[in-house]
Amino acid sequence: MKAHITHLTFDCYGTLIDWEQGILRALTTLLHRAGIKARPKDLLRSFVDHEARIEAQPWRPYREVLREVLTGMAADFDLILLNSEKHLLSESLPHWPPFPDTIQALQQLAKNFRLVIVSNTDDALFAGTQQTLGIQFDQVITAEQVRSYKPGQAHFKEVLRRLNVPISQILHVAQSLYHDHAPAKQLGFQTAWINRPSLLAETGLAPQAEITPDLVFSNLSSLVAGLEQSSSVAQLGLKRS
Repeated sequence: MKAHITHLTFDCYGTLIDWEQGILRALTTLLHRAGIKARPKDLLRSFVDHEARIEAQPWRPYREVLREVLTGMAADFDLILLNSEKHLLSESLPHWPPFPDTIQALQQLAKNFRLVIVSNTDDALFAGTQQTLGIQFDQVITAEQVRSYKPGQAHFKEVLRRLNVPISQILHVAQSLYHDHAPAKQLGFQTAWINRPSLLAETGLAPQAEITPDLVFSNLSSLVAGLEQSSSVAQLGLKRS
């Protein structure tokens, strides 16, 4: 008999929070001030490239990562940053919007599952996002706590240490194949891919990754519907959407 799912671990930015829109909105005033026109997908691709490069280096706070990402993006688009603009991305992050289905889905899931955040961010930055989401998570595991960025495995090893339940009872839910599904699957987690529409259609806001998740849903509402009807990943696998 397959183990019942008791815990859902979530990536946050890209899965619960629409970070593409958050990033683009944050850049709008800056680009307008500089008189620079750039395609949204080019801005996001620049973000992806710089973030992956910086996060592969020795750990530093995500606030600093975002500052360096913006510096790299400015160089890509011949933009001179004012001193007051260098922390624009980190200052805007707590205000990045949830996807339309996020809050209702989390409220519904919290009735039957323990909910855990597994995020590439700092504690203080996520605290602002948590106020936006209005959900009390059972555990919050950040890059600041484990001194590592996904796709490293440290977040997921910490999940197993803190939750102290069989891995078969945990379902990891995320949009990024690169950041989340690859390391989670390497350790034996079951995963659900929230394949949301993206301006970077091939990968979303992440580098390319060749990995096969256990389940695929187009949004969190579909995940909720599937979990309400099923108690295990084996049963859910018959209801991919």
